[in-house]
Amino acid sequence: MKPIAILLSLLTLAVTLLLTSSAYALSAEEWFNKGNEYSQKEQWQDAVNAYKKSIEMNPSATVAHMNLGLTYKKLKNYDEAQKSFETAVELEPQNIDARFNLGNIYNFLKRWEDAIAQLNIVVHRSQNDAQAHGNLGWAYFNYKGEPPFKILTVVNLEKAISLFEEQNMKAAADSTRAILEQALVKYKPTPLSK
Repeated sequence: MKPIAILLSLLTLAVTLLLTSSAYALSAEEWFNKGNEYSQKEQWQDAVNAYKKSIEMNPSATVAHMNLGLTYKKLKNYDEAQKSFETAVELEPQNIDARFNLGNIYNFLKRWEDAIAQLNIVVHRSQNDAQAHGNLGWAYFNYKGEPPFKILTVVNLEKAISLFEEQNMKAAADSTRAILEQALVKYKPTPLSK
């Protein structure tokens, strides 16, 4: 075979491989959907890998960062979850779900001031969010700085209990009530105690 024929054969093979491999390459949306499929099957590490590939292709997709954060949370990798949720908030500051999840992760990491900052935004924009009030009350309850947020702790926990009861979420209301009782003992006497 002549050198030119060999070169043309190699070039044809290279182009064929390139075209066929790109035909099977997944888009950012397809990787995102694969991540969702893995999450539904509780294949968390596969979901992480799929969401990361989606983000590599479309780094401004807030929802991919959110789902990556939720997946890291399932894996109890709170530091990585925090990074994902922080990126989601940076990309979309008005996204209440991103702020709620970031505040929740800050609670897991015992970063009470940061949790309070995020969750305050959530409860002011979504006043009937029982979980946000409960998480905010928990952050206030655990905050060790000055001044102690006694009234805000009690108010948010009471609001969470009321909302959980309205939504027939008895177990959530009961566990929040237990925290409220601890707060009332910790902060007594308080004008809000019953």
